[in-house]
Amino acid sequence: MLIFLVILTACSSQNTVLIDNGAGNIVVNVEIADDFEERSLGLMFREFLDEESGMLFVFDEENYHGFWMKNTLIPLDIIFIDSDGVIVSIVQAAPCEEDTCDTFSFPAQYVLEVNLGFTDDRGIKVGDKIVV
Repeated sequence: MLIFLVILTACSSQNTVLIDNGAGNIVVNVEIADDFEERSLGLMFREFLDEESGMLFVFDEENYHGFWMKNTLIPLDIIFIDSDGVIVSIVQAAPCEEDTCDTFSFPAQYVLEVNLGFTDDRGIKVGDKIVV
């Protein structure tokens, strides 16, 4: 998995990852959020996300990392991925316009945010693996 991280962070902020759903590889063009500021901002305030695109949050270690939809305008699938590249949870989340928003947290080292319905439309499920 170290190779995965090196390949992603050694390139520009625009990269491609593959998800093996058992029927083939699904390509996702991702922006990398690998520091505190980028992870804190995430996809907030964006009005559009290309269909085959997303944001990959990269953390230094596997842990419970909390995600919420405050100031996020796009409904998202939030995919939690462990240090071995295995999807451990998928949350379908709507934008939150309240002062207090739900927080989603699972043990993960990587989190991939894509448009709502992306995982269902492509048959992506818990147990599938991110490959490079």
